[in-house]
Amino acid sequence: MPEVAVDARTTGAARPRTLREARSAYATNSELAWWVFMRISGFLLVFLVFAHVFVNNIVTNAGTIDYDYVAERLAQPAVRVMDSFLLGLALLHGTNGLRYVVDDHIRRPQARFWVKAVLYTVVFAVFVVGVMTLWTYTFDEMGEAVRNLGQ
Repeated sequence: MPEVAVDARTTGAARPRTLREARSAYATNSELAWWVFMRISGFLLVFLVFAHVFVNNIVTNAGTIDYDYVAERLAQPAVRVMDSFLLGLALLHGTNGLRYVVDDHIRRPQARFWVKAVLYTVVFAVFVVGVMTLWTYTFDEMGEAVRNLGQ
């Protein structure tokens, strides 16, 4: 088995590929938990994205999708739950991947801190706006607002 660097995050060494390598590579439980999360969320995202694509492009003719279809689809609580999970998992998975990139390429600790602060703030804002869009308004209300924009 190949030797894994003790702190792969700061040395830029190869990342662990198995749980055993991850346990020996990461000194804290939070890094190990994020490593496990990335594997599980990546696996779940594959199924959620394929389900989303299957429903919206194969079961339904994508050329016929209009506002009414989207409003009817998003009025179903199961679709809202699935889209919320898709949004949350995709944002967390992508953010954690960007965190690794920031750790690997920004060497100065102060710059790394500010880049991560901006990254986390933007991701949080996108998540809040996305969840609010899915759950706050009925799509009749949003449709009325969209229709009134043109007048």
